[in-house]
Amino acid sequence: MARTMRITLSAACLAMLVGGGDVSSQPAEQFFRGKQIRVIISAAPATDYDMFARLISAQMTKLLPGNPTFIHQNMPGAGGIVATNHLYNVAPQDGTVIGMVNRNMPHVALTKMANVQFDPTKFNWLGSPEVSHSVCAALTGVPVQKAEDLFEHELLVGGAGSGSAPSITSHLLSNLLGMKLKLVEGYKSVPDVSLAMMRKEVHGVCQSLNALQGGNLQGWIAAGKLKLLFNLEPEPLTGFPGLPTIFQFAKTDEQRAILALNSSTSIMGRPMLTPPNVPADRLAALRKAFIEAVDHPDLRAEVEKVGGEVTLVTGDTMQKVVAEIMATPAAIAEKTQKMIQAR
Repeated sequence: MARTMRITLSAACLAMLVGGGDVSSQPAEQFFRGKQIRVIISAAPATDYDMFARLISAQMTKLLPGNPTFIHQNMPGAGGIVATNHLYNVAPQDGTVIGMVNRNMPHVALTKMANVQFDPTKFNWLGSPEVSHSVCAALTGVPVQKAEDLFEHELLVGGAGSGSAPSITSHLLSNLLGMKLKLVEGYKSVPDVSLAMMRKEVHGVCQSLNALQGGNLQGWIAAGKLKLLFNLEPEPLTGFPGLPTIFQFAKTDEQRAILALNSSTSIMGRPMLTPPNVPADRLAALRKAFIEAVDHPDLRAEVEKVGGEVTLVTGDTMQKVVAEIMATPAAIAEKTQKMIQAR
């Protein structure tokens, strides 16, 4: 009897190995069929990150082999650090969890911001649906109406947490260039900052141009209610003649190098990724589905409805950009770390 049981158990184990019981060896289509993929979003609902994550996953469920369903979990906190830590340290590494995180996560890791517990180079980057040009802007009628005014007058700007781009940018420009940006923290998201601007609790913000044009302040630039002061990339923005770039106010090579590092994540846009160690065939399937989702006419139409635009950045490109950011010379990284702290 005991011998019969041993033979039966051995046969069952063999059948599991040969017949697909070993989940790690399953083909991607077989693995994803019937699964539920959780999308961790590092920003609050109704943000651009949230919008893009939901639009992309709505297409990916139809394009990914096996057609898994997608559910969404917003996990804002510390400017995106909370969600990114979760994706690195807690989330399953089998392809059933993906994330959309703040584009400056490589920077916060490079500059060793508090509570960062991830290595950006070990994530598998899926890609981004946009390139995010960043600007600083002020309400019409306040003392600051052009970039030069920031050296004479204080501008109250809203922040969305210690790791958020609005907060980091404000500290950086104040400490590095001497601009008088007075940061007001306490807002949970960038849309909350724009609502505060509508109430005139704060008078300005530094954020992505696409989000500024498509959020609560949509139409304010065209209507003359909001003034763009400068953009944060080395090259001037097309479509805004006469708008200076922040690089025009840098006086030393070190300042230019730090500003270049700060602007290097513009190509990251709204980045999606997986945790480390996802099997290669599942990662390839996810990346392919991501590209097809971003290129889908339905997604592009929805983005255009809110005044946005779609520019595909592939996962391979993002992987290289992240590696380059993390290879920044130590002296520049250390100086940047000092410049983005509150004083």
